[in-house]
Amino acid sequence: MLFVTKIIKWIVVISFPFLLGFGTIRAIIASNYPAFEYPRIAPDAFGWTAEERLALGEATLDYIQRPEPAEEVIYLLEDLRLPEDPSQPLYKESEIGHMLDVKILFDAVGQILSWLVVIVPLGLIALYFIDKQQLYDTVFRGGWATIILLAGIAIFIFVGWSLFFTTFHELLFPPGTWTFYYSDSLIRLFPEKFWFDVGAIISVGTLLEGVVVMFIGRYLKRNL
Repeated sequence: MLFVTKIIKWIVVISFPFLLGFGTIRAIIASNYPAFEYPRIAPDAFGWTAEERLALGEATLDYIQRPEPAEEVIYLLEDLRLPEDPSQPLYKESEIGHMLDVKILFDAVGQILSWLVVIVPLGLIALYFIDKQQLYDTVFRGGWATIILLAGIAIFIFVGWSLFFTTFHELLFPPGTWTFYYSDSLIRLFPEKFWFDVGAIISVGTLLEGVVVMFIGRYLKRNL
């Protein structure tokens, strides 16, 4: 039983940062983030109005959140048109290809999150019936694991953003498929400052969630 308890405990501890982090990512994407971010970054340098930019940004994020596979809903982006020239598509073929990759990745994150939403509660429930002391210690350690991992990511973002941004894309996307011109629609809608702010909010927000979880675990351990 002790061996089983340890296995459950460390599975939950390791899962905590990913549960909180992936949950934060999904929440931000679902929160109509462009409406919050666009007023805080430079306006489009090529002439889109704030309203046009917001409508296109929201339409793009709506595609990412659709439950269907990327190939089935990519038409949502293919049908978008340039405000300044409605006869032309908003996104080039290379941008469409990248957005297929982005949604596939986002869907994978959602799938992992759906498993974590089951694994972590079940693990905590099991520990509750096996050993409450281990349960509270697991919550405490899960919070600490989140703090340590997200503190490292946050420092990387704030100190070496360019390297973080490049490394992230090189690890997750095929070479040569994620670089675009400043005049391309993807960069006009989602410039680097947009992603820096998203990264900062996700990393710091998840870190703070880890702090809350850690203090909950600490409180429970002391009041057992």
